[in-house]
Amino acid sequence: MESLTKEDFLNGQLLLIDKPLGWSSFQAVNKLKWAIRKKFKLKKIKIGHAGTLDPLATGLLIICTGKFTKKIPEYQGQTKEYTGVITLGSTTPSYDLETEINEWFPTEHITEVLLQKTILHFLGEIEQAPPVFSAIKKDGKRLYEYAREGKEVAIKTRKVTIDAFEITRINLPDVSFRITCSKGTYIRSIAHDFGKALNSGGHLSQLRRTKIGDFNVDIARDPRVLSERMLQ
Repeated sequence: MESLTKEDFLNGQLLLIDKPLGWSSFQAVNKLKWAIRKKFKLKKIKIGHAGTLDPLATGLLIICTGKFTKKIPEYQGQTKEYTGVITLGSTTPSYDLETEINEWFPTEHITEVLLQKTILHFLGEIEQAPPVFSAIKKDGKRLYEYAREGKEVAIKTRKVTIDAFEITRINLPDVSFRITCSKGTYIRSIAHDFGKALNSGGHLSQLRRTKIGDFNVDIARDPRVLSERMLQ
């Protein structure tokens, strides 16, 4: 990226970013946008990302510049892979660590056999309700706005496809996993629903996006390092 010209960015570049923990996807895009504009003295440049990652998630974020922004819908539609940790025995309103634990459940009955058996119910095409703390709009207002106001709203389920759901480590109450899924899948909802299917509770305590289509986070770069090198 450091040797690319102004015309390269305007004609279109695809940047693979490893989004840091605590950053919004918008912050990652903005960091690079600012660096590109400053380096080439541009008043504006088209730039955007192909699939939001929550601030509490890390991992692969595809950023497109210039004419490549037209390809964003194509990348958004590709299969995604995630790794992470589901913490069983407790739930949160946001289904992750954005909010505090609001309820506790037993975990003594949970065994590896039960975990592996329960996974089978989450494979293939499933109906999934998005978390109430999400950016999806209902009647012109985002769901998280209703949630923060303490208002209950009816949320429609959506069909998503889970191609793979593998448990990689069990250290109760924590269960590490790898999931490959379609566009629009909420891993937070899987964590919540998985806990419920185990006759317990569950929330997402760690998440990392490792792949989007054929793109792997192994070759992605930290946006802070990338922007600094841009300006050297």
